[in-house]
Amino acid sequence: MGDGVTAKSGGSQLEPTMKGWLFKWTNYLKGYQRRWFVLQNGHLSYYRNQAEMAHTCRGSISLQGALIYTVDACTFVISNGGTQTFHIKASSEVERQSWVTALELAKAKAIRNMESEEDDVEAEESGISEEPDVVRKLENSLKELQICGELLGKHWKNLAKPLSEIESTSDPDVLNNKVKEVCERATLFRISSNAMINSCADYLKTAHTHGHKLVKMLQHEREQRQRLQEMVETLAEQHSKLERAANAHAHRAVSGSEAEEEDENDFFDAVSDGGQNSSVNDHFTLDIRTRTGVRRNSSDSSSETEETQETQQPQPYSAVAANQHFLPAEPYGPPNVVVVTGGKHSTNPPKSDASNSDTTVATSNQINKAGRRQRRMRIPDKPNYPLNLWSIMKNCIGKDLSKIPMPVNFNEPLSMLQRLTEDYEYADILDKAAKCTDPCEQLAYVAAYTISSYATTSNRTGKPFNPLLGETYECDRTDDLGWRCFSEQVSHHPPIVAQYCEGAEWHCWQEFTMTSKFRGKYLQIIPLGSAQAEFLKSGNKYSWRKVTTTVHNIIVGKLWVDQHGDMEITGKGSAVGINCQLKYIPYSYFTRDSQRRVKGVVMDNGNVKWVINGTWDDQVEIAPVTGNTGTPSNPIYQTGNPILAWKRRDAPKDSEKFYNFTLLAAQLNEPEDGVPPTDSRLRPDQRLMEEGRWDDANKEKIRIEEKQRTVRRQREAEAEKAASEGRPFTPYKPLWFEQKTQEGSDIITHIYKQTYWTSKEEKRWADCPDIF
Repeated sequence: MGDGVTAKSGGSQLEPTMKGWLFKWTNYLKGYQRRWFVLQNGHLSYYRNQAEMAHTCRGSISLQGALIYTVDACTFVISNGGTQTFHIKASSEVERQSWVTALELAKAKAIRNMESEEDDVEAEESGISEEPDVVRKLENSLKELQICGELLGKHWKNLAKPLSEIESTSDPDVLNNKVKEVCERATLFRISSNAMINSCADYLKTAHTHGHKLVKMLQHEREQRQRLQEMVETLAEQHSKLERAANAHAHRAVSGSEAEEEDENDFFDAVSDGGQNSSVNDHFTLDIRTRTGVRRNSSDSSSETEETQETQQPQPYSAVAANQHFLPAEPYGPPNVVVVTGGKHSTNPPKSDASNSDTTVATSNQINKAGRRQRRMRIPDKPNYPLNLWSIMKNCIGKDLSKIPMPVNFNEPLSMLQRLTEDYEYADILDKAAKCTDPCEQLAYVAAYTISSYATTSNRTGKPFNPLLGETYECDRTDDLGWRCFSEQVSHHPPIVAQYCEGAEWHCWQEFTMTSKFRGKYLQIIPLGSAQAEFLKSGNKYSWRKVTTTVHNIIVGKLWVDQHGDMEITGKGSAVGINCQLKYIPYSYFTRDSQRRVKGVVMDNGNVKWVINGTWDDQVEIAPVTGNTGTPSNPIYQTGNPILAWKRRDAPKDSEKFYNFTLLAAQLNEPEDGVPPTDSRLRPDQRLMEEGRWDDANKEKIRIEEKQRTVRRQREAEAEKAASEGRPFTPYKPLWFEQKTQEGSDIITHIYKQTYWTSKEEKRWADCPDIF
């Protein structure tokens, strides 16, 4: 096990605890330094020595969402994908294996604890009895048994190899070395065996104590589920009939009017007034005033509140009505909220006239300049393919959406890589920011840009295709929009997208992943990873993370999407000390303020310099602070004239017929020559869906996903074989990005290798994997 290392795995749950000396990377001057590490309660902590454990912890990292991977025989890395990364070196390969094994067990335990806490909250809200807790305990025990079984198999293979070598040699020196190796690997096997024994004992005890209850509980749950299914289906039928009757009555009342028919298919969010009549100074949380400093009386807003109360209520929506279907997406989040609804679109092929054909080449207001490529203005209309929604939804509750196969009926014909490219639809804000000489003003524009990336989430109703491992997407709009972007799916589990975008005066990049859970009533999406922007002339850099997205009323009621949480944009490089605090205010029935509100301030070393106010679906205004007449605990900021930093552009005509795409979104999947064989535009299932051939698209989707699973199984088998033979195995590596320590920090992220566009010029695609 190594000098000074102790390990324990036992108790009522599989809860490994380890203590021992390891070497931790500190910096380039000191290199690796010897530290005392302690693994306990899902955290890995370290100290300078054992005596410090009583009073001083030098650092700690949670294993709940951590990535743990091996660098070489003795070195491994633990990273939470954000602010913490530990580079650790053991004294031997066996010691490294023992630590990594214990860390993986602790990580699994921490994840189960988190899920159990979430389930407890759900059970408390729903009034569920204590019986499901028994099932959860048994499920956890089974997972522990599975983990232990895998570890036993792994360590047995590692132990069997030196044992067989001992039988085939008579050299005393070789025998002595092999005996030592056998002892070390036998220790690992013994730890795993003890964990297996303890887990078996826990499982048997729980099953014996509660077995008689489980039979009754399962029967009760089966009956309840059947009744619930019948109730929901009956409700859906009644709701659908009411809608049809209401629409028929409306058509009779308003002859020739098509407004009601179109409204029927709209997605209604928590309706807001869009902030058209509100002042940046009136609504800011820190009580920001105009230069006169006049306070608005509460009575001034009472009439506005009365007028908007009705529009702020959720609109009626048929959750499971015939020919209407929706479901939250696989795990990707803002600005790619994934909910799907259906509409009354024609099942006939698109018309051949210019207003309805995807093959028609028309000029856009954005790109109608001589010598530039003419791009399409729309895609074919979305056909109407009815689907039995409940048959899919009832098997999804409580599961990770990344592991649930979905038909293309719930998709829009774009890949997640393409959807992330829509972050740059309003990249002209960054062009304005690049011209600012004041870094605080520049950061205010950057804040407006980050808000603009959520603009489409209020009415986009389709989820993007989950990218395949190795899938790429390029978007070169240098000729008309002034930027080009490249993305690659660099990991499948967890799903991670690496992206790099270049403007004339700025560069942006991000590593995007997320976690999500579908709970039946709502879907919550929590983004991980960070995005960054750098301005070339000034050297100013800014970093931020996206906020949480929640999709409400998944099963019954009106679907609506909310963005909420706090976002901090931090200055780096020459902008150190400058930061922006943004607050996405959650929806509330009782607020007098507009819905979808975003408010914030830009601060220079704690002093407020600019204020930001607006809505994430319409517009954002920024204003410089000219004074403060309040107190430190209750500041009243005076501001100059507000500047409109961002305004959402109107949607194309009839966009509701083609997935509510913006003009940029309609052009993202336009076929293009010269792209690599991994480009999203070459996905056959996605292309077939865009053309309206959904049955063929579903068949292709199944084929492509099975091909990906086969490749993954082959890779896992090769890794297991290499481990059993004691030789190194090279894990999957992206082609255009590489994992490196981020400059100026110890965070490991995927860095763009700056080779893609050169390879495109030279048409060098030989290294691209065959994924489609």
